Amino acid sequence: MTRVVQLTVSRMSGPVSLVPRRGTKVGAPSYAVRMPATTTGAVIDDSAPSRTALVRRARRIDRILAQAYPEAKSELDFDSPWQLLVVTVLSAQTTDKRVNAVSLTLFARYPGPLELAEADREDVEQIIESTGFFRAKTQSIIELAAAVLERFDGQVPGRLEDLVTLPGVGRKTANVVLGNAFGVPGITVDTHVGRLARRFGWTTHTDPVKAEHDIGALFPKRDWTMLSHHLIWHGRRCCHARGPACGACPVGRICPSYGEGPTDPVAAAKLLRDEGRA
Repeated sequence: MTRVVQLTVSRMSGPVSLVPRRGTKVGAPSYAVRMPATTTGAVIDDSAPSRTALVRRARRIDRILAQAYPEAKSELDFDSPWQLLVVTVLSAQTTDKRVNAVSLTLFARYPGPLELAEADREDVEQIIESTGFFRAKTQSIIELAAAVLERFDGQVPGRLEDLVTLPGVGRKTANVVLGNAFGVPGITVDTHVGRLARRFGWTTHTDPVKAEHDIGALFPKRDWTMLSHHLIWHGRRCCHARGPACGACPVGRICPSYGEGPTDPVAAAKLLRDEGRA
């Protein structure tokens, strides 16, 4: 019977050859594999997936998360691009639930950029106080309102390069507004997206801009906004910063970081959160 041995070779500097093996036992392979010498000092890491495998696994993870969270969307309440811009600025270092609670009063009293630009600072501070850092946030949104009025005739711009010039608006906030108010695809690298992307092996960067580019290269542009929602929902409900619920995770079977949290299904299920607007 002919025995077929399949060899997988990567990043070698020369050909692979078969050489006779001395003193082999009956039935054992009579040839050994001689590997070529590699470049001096080179390290071969065959544990890392190929680019194709990485892309396939990444997209499979997103498909599974889409099935797990079919209702995924922005958990900030808004009725216009202006409202979304403001509440996204307010959401820093607090929960969407808290921002939604104060935004009702804020927009009832100051519905647009004109009203907010002329608002009483102490009154705004009192309204948004529970969101934390309320003095700095009040300064930001009042300056934001004035800038939108003066430079964009009171209309929130629909281009990234314009949005990031506004006070208190970075790429993360700009991508939230573009993706959810204008339908322009964008990846929102908040703490959840960055953490999950590193756990999934999509990026090694902690810098949001570098991570955004790494993640975006794995997915079609049309999927970027919903991908962000899937990751944020999963990060809030299952893949926590501390104690991820690995044993109850829908993508645990293909996650390279499986085991960072408890793998026992019962123990993991206790870590799941169903807070909705956490």
